[in-house]
Amino acid sequence: MKVCVNIGFGNIVNKERVIAILNPDSTPIKKLKDEFKNTGKIIDATKGKKTRAILITDSGHIIMSAIAPQTLAERINET
Repeated sequence: MKVCVNIGFGNIVNKERVIAILNPDSTPIKKLKDEFKNTGKIIDATKGKKTRAILITDSGHIIMSAIAPQTLAERINET
């Protein structure tokens, strides 16, 4: 059974596919984000707002969210 979670602005992901929720402010994560920009595997779900969390999926995609990492973790754990 697929269980989905709202990551902000009506964007939904399958929680079983998320392997990490990271703070985007660290230097290694910024470098990772820059590396993915031209691969087609980065998804911006922020609707122009500041990126507050980066989700890594088992398919190798990076999803940027405007929701705080702690809030996303709580949403994933409650569903």
